Amino acid sequence: MDSEDEEQGSSPESDPPPPPSPSPSQRPLLLNPAYAQCKSVIHDELRSFRVFLQWCALDHSTRAGRAASYAVFVALALLVPAAVSLSLLADAALSPASASAITFNRVAQAPATGLAVISFATLAAFFRRLGGLRKLLFLDGALRDDTAFVRRGYARELDRAFRTMAALLLPSLCVEAAHKATFFFCTVRVEPPAAVASVFPFSMLLLPWRAVALVATVASWVYRTGVFLLVCVLFRLTCELQILRFEGIYSMFDVEARPAAAAEIFAEHRRIRTQLLATSHRYRVFIICCLVTITVSQLGTLLVALSSRDAKSFSNTGDLLVGSAVQLSGFFMCLLGAARITHRAQRMVSIASQWHMSMESSMHHGKSSSLATTSASDVIDASSGSSTAVSLAEPGAPCSYRSRQALVTYLRHNGGGITLFGFTLDRRLLHTIFVFEMTLVLWILSKVVVL
Repeated sequence: MDSEDEEQGSSPESDPPPPPSPSPSQRPLLLNPAYAQCKSVIHDELRSFRVFLQWCALDHSTRAGRAASYAVFVALALLVPAAVSLSLLADAALSPASASAITFNRVAQAPATGLAVISFATLAAFFRRLGGLRKLLFLDGALRDDTAFVRRGYARELDRAFRTMAALLLPSLCVEAAHKATFFFCTVRVEPPAAVASVFPFSMLLLPWRAVALVATVASWVYRTGVFLLVCVLFRLTCELQILRFEGIYSMFDVEARPAAAAEIFAEHRRIRTQLLATSHRYRVFIICCLVTITVSQLGTLLVALSSRDAKSFSNTGDLLVGSAVQLSGFFMCLLGAARITHRAQRMVSIASQWHMSMESSMHHGKSSSLATTSASDVIDASSGSSTAVSLAEPGAPCSYRSRQALVTYLRHNGGGITLFGFTLDRRLLHTIFVFEMTLVLWILSKVVVL
């Protein structure tokens, strides 16, 4: 017995004390709860975007990167197109349409440079105000509040974004390179500008200026087009995230599953509404400036093409074809993405109204069936306490009638999506823009035909 008591008494002393829990600062990062749901610690989903920004000299994370970005922008978006345009000379021996080809080339360079300036200024403003892509795409902790369906869908959209950009950029690059090779070697004559030739008189004669102009022009075109399409893809990616979140809200109205309370739906919609307002404020100047630039460039191209008497061919008008196709594709990508998310937001009112009606009808159907099973005497005896029974049953329901009605009223007055200074960007606005553009084109055609 004594030995047993000694063993029992010594057992607590023999067990080592539990180790102290490490503080959050000493805990490994992968085990820290603050990083438990942060995808960027284990897998950087924006790695492709960051690599693209570095290769295009658009990385503004450091001062050196910002300085290099501005230097590359000035060189490729401003100086190279201006220098190449000044070095072009018409040569009728090479092509009868040499003079008109130079005119078409200069007309095509203006909108490409203008859109590059607008896009670069937009990206610089984003990086200066928000500090990076995560806040721009609402990835700085916002995805932690979303469902697994939204996170998986957004991962697919991130992969799809670069495929969309590649599908627009690579075919256009092949056509542009073929056109520029024909343009520089078979259509026009290329000589160094007078200012450059006066500084380096002898070395200028040894350089193959046609090849230099071809490489510089293609590099400038890739840079300007890539910057413009990057902003368009970022806007479309932001819209796709909000569309996935709206689809998540749609599932909250499912009556057969566990229906969510009106307060939960209101909080989720308010969060999405705040992000939609932020997206509208960030991109509204970009969309309006692109609309004005593309409209003016298309009308100017139409006037120049109709006023020229030379024969139109790929060698002299290829710039207009490629530039217009890329610019309109990127711009309509933005417009269609904004229209899709706007109609998803407007659809919320219809879904909420159907949910409200389904909940109300199911509650009345349940009450009527329960009353039909009771006897008349029980109904008379419980008539004084029937209101109390109903009032006690409603708090256990998903939400009351007043909460559902308030939610439907709120959604009816807050159903807009992407807006441009108060104008909702939906299909009606797209139809208005199309009619306006078509009216201008028909007016110019009427003036040209009369002349």
